[in-house]
Amino acid sequence: MPPRNRRRTPAPQLNEAARLADELQAAGFTKRDIARIIDRDPSLVSQFYTRHKGAAFVPALTHVLAAVQTAGITDSSELAALAAPHITRRTTSSGTRARVRTKAVLITPTGTGTGRAGAQAIASGAARLRPLIAEAARQDLRLAFTVRMPKTGYTLASGSRTDSAGIRRDIVQRSDHTEERSYGSAATGGFDAADFARRVDAAGGDVTAAVQSWLLETGRIHEDAHITHLEVRTWRPR
Repeated sequence: MPPRNRRRTPAPQLNEAARLADELQAAGFTKRDIARIIDRDPSLVSQFYTRHKGAAFVPALTHVLAAVQTAGITDSSELAALAAPHITRRTTSSGTRARVRTKAVLITPTGTGTGRAGAQAIASGAARLRPLIAEAARQDLRLAFTVRMPKTGYTLASGSRTDSAGIRRDIVQRSDHTEERSYGSAATGGFDAADFARRVDAAGGDVTAAVQSWLLETGRIHEDAHITHLEVRTWRPR
């Protein structure tokens, strides 16, 4: 019996944002990289393909792709800086700027909350952590934070009892020669969130600068130290 001729379903046509994302992926970037460059969640990049979103990011992606192909720029931070001026906010039917939906900062009834900032957010002052700190201050909570930076940025030896961690289990050494150190905990009492919120306000809302200032004041890091990652944790004191 001769095989039936099956009609092939044509592949869905990519919109311009998905086409540009494809070219960036062919150049070695992942969807997560592209999301970082346009300062959005990776799920949005996936929606370029599944829900035909992304029209607002076409100018930015076009400039990024040109920078990659003609100038050979591959650093995500540099590409993000190139993309930023070309990203415009959506407008509502009345012509006003649409709100950007962001993940809510969650502090549980017990006062437990966690916020993290990676390299890109650190460069812009880790602004996403400010609402968590402000809410912790409003609820009179305690907080602790973990800092990650190159080992050479610290002035005190790993595991030193002079440093806040004091014991090695509060220190994580990474293969990229960075080191995480935790400051404050429920066992040691941590820090007053209200005091820390005042530090952040004094730094103009720059959480990275507030943490860096505290580390410098307490002699824990060198002047030229550079924080690469930051985590803030909160809890309600007993």
